[in-house]
Order: sequence, then structure tokens, then C-alpha cells
Amino acid sequence: MSARTLKQNKPENFGEAFPGRYWHALPDGRVQCDVCPRECKIHDGQRGLCFVRANKGGQIVLTTYGRSSGFCIDPIEKKPLNHFLPGTPILSFGTAGCNLTCKFCQNWDISKSRQFDKLQAMATPAMIAEAAVKSGCRSVAFTYNDPVIFLEYAIDVAKACHQRGIKTVAVTAGYINPEARREFYRYMDAANVDLKGFTEGFYKNLCTGELAPVLDTLKYLKHETDVWFEITTLLIPGENDSADEIEAETKWIMENLGPDVPLHFTAFHPDWKMMDKQHTPKATLTRAREIAMNNGIRYCYTGNVHDFEGSSTYCHNCGQRLIGRDWYVLSTWNVAVGGNYTGNCNKCGTPVTGVFDGPPGKWGAKRVPVRIGPVPLRPAPPPPPAA
Repeated sequence: MSARTLKQNKPENFGEAFPGRYWHALPDGRVQCDVCPRECKIHDGQRGLCFVRANKGGQIVLTTYGRSSGFCIDPIEKKPLNHFLPGTPILSFGTAGCNLTCKFCQNWDISKSRQFDKLQAMATPAMIAEAAVKSGCRSVAFTYNDPVIFLEYAIDVAKACHQRGIKTVAVTAGYINPEARREFYRYMDAANVDLKGFTEGFYKNLCTGELAPVLDTLKYLKHETDVWFEITTLLIPGENDSADEIEAETKWIMENLGPDVPLHFTAFHPDWKMMDKQHTPKATLTRAREIAMNNGIRYCYTGNVHDFEGSSTYCHNCGQRLIGRDWYVLSTWNVAVGGNYTGNCNKCGTPVTGVFDGPPGKWGAKRVPVRIGPVPLRPAPPPPPAA
């Protein structure tokens, strides 16, 4: 795979430079970052495309360790995760930068940020774990931008959270190299992976990336880990919403991942460099869901729209509504929860794949901004939009 050499970046400093992992020195004096498939080759004083991994003194450093673009308590369904501790609150945060350049990015002010003053003050892993405990969150999400690029920080936060009984969730594009992937997912309990489209052309033209590494990540998660994961595809009118592409995507999921990995088709709204596109019609999402279910996918959802039927979970055996949802608000609950986080239809006993723990939470659609530090949680400015 070819790796691009990046132009000199001019920031005066790299902030808090934390030693990075997954890189090697090159004969010409540059270093190559090996975290993601871009494999940026960087001179001393340069940053990679993600902007947060830099060459400082001949080694890769992470420039955003301990620094966040904002903290907010979200519903777990916003990640979106519909089969992982439904109805519970999740403490969400991100940093800055991204290793893809999606023209439709709906968090572009964070993921494309080149201004480190957008980041809040220091938040250590222990502070984040403590904040999750005090706020009653069952889990912490690495979101708003891709945690792959702040791998070292995310892993340290995950370790601190696990020591306090808090689970961790990665909201990611899955664009990561195998060696880094093994360490990263060792510390994740759940993930939502953005499968942005299902053609190499889509990834090349709209994300300057490649599809194949994302598919490798999905297969890795299914066959080599115990991480609970769900998949999201944002359907963009005229770009990745054709019936043929959805057929291809859902058949690949069935053949490679099986019928039980939840799939979310979500609505696009005009943003960043794709302001000329229209909002995704609800009918497009409904059609995509029908294609997926006709191809054998048991749990397929519509998102970013009010659609009670398309947002709810049904037993694939008897058809009973198991979990009723309107966007992020739960209503019907017909899941019999057993030991080891298992669930079954309370009518016919058919297993429901996922991670369930007692009755559903009642967090609903609330979003509560928080500030984290050595003092108790208190209101903070509004957070960035949800991923």
C-alpha cells in the first residue's frame, strides 16, 4: 500500500506529547505511523493526516492525550447501540482530528479541527472513570471523532473504567491496521462500526480511504473477539443508497458475519462539503431495512428519523415486538433477561443476541453536558453533535 508524504505543518507546538505506539523509523529519517492503513510517513515536526499523531524528535507522539472536545451523558441508543444495555446512560467524549476525510462528516468541527484550543482542560483516565461512576453511567463511549487516532488515551481510559466496573464503547470507522486493532479491541466491550458505503469508489472519492480494511475489521470483531458490535451505514441520496449497493452490503454481512449483527441505516442531513445533497427520505431507509431483512438480517433499524416500527426490535421466530423504540425512547419491553447478560423472547423463548442486564434503563432521550475535573460534575457548555 502506498503511503503519502505530508506537507510541513506549522503549529508552534504539539501540546502534551504522549509517546505513541505502532510506528517505525525509515532509512531516510522519517518515521512511519502504523496505526491505520494510511501509514503516513512523517518528517520531524510534521503531523499525520489525522493531525494528532506527530513526529517529534524521531518518534511518534500523541498530541491530544488527556484532552477532550467535550463530555456529555447520552442515551446508549445514540451511538447507536440497540442491543447493548438498552436504555442506559453513557458518558461520551472525543478529542480532535480523524484519519478519514469524509466530505459528509456530521462532526466536522471536531474531526477536522486544527485548533487545539477547542479542546477542554486535562481529563485523566481516572477522572473519566470517576465521572462515569458518579453520574450513574454504565459505560463510556469514545465518539465524536474516531478513537483509533487516540488509541493510547482510549486504552488507558478503558483500563481505568474496567477497574471501576464501567464498560467501554468505541464508535469508529474501523480504519485500523491489524496489530493496533488487536490491542485496541482487547479493551473494548462494544463498538459501533461505520460501514460508510459498499464500494471502493465511495471510500476513495468521499473518504480518501479504502473499503477492504473496514471489512477486515468487521470480520475480525465477529470471528476473533467477544466485543459486541453493531454496524451503521449513513445513506446519502445518490451516493450509496441504491438497491443494488444495499443488496450487496447486506448479502456480504450475512455471508461473513451472520444474521445476528444489528445493522442501522441512518438518515443523512446536509453538512460540511456536501451541502448540495438532500436529506435522506424516510422511504429510502424503509426500503433498505426491507432489503436487509429479506436477505436474512434479523435486526435492522432505521435511524435519525421517527419510525417506531423501524426502530423497534422484534423476535425473529414469533414476530413479537421485544423492545419498542421511538428514536431513543424505549416503551415495550418483552425481553426475559437471564444470567451472563443474555436475553430471550418472553413469549417463545428464542434467544435475543446482545448484552442485557436486568430491566431496561429509563434514561430516554436526555443529553446532559458535563465538565470533568478534580471537582464534582457540573453543567458545561453544549457538547459537539452526536456521531
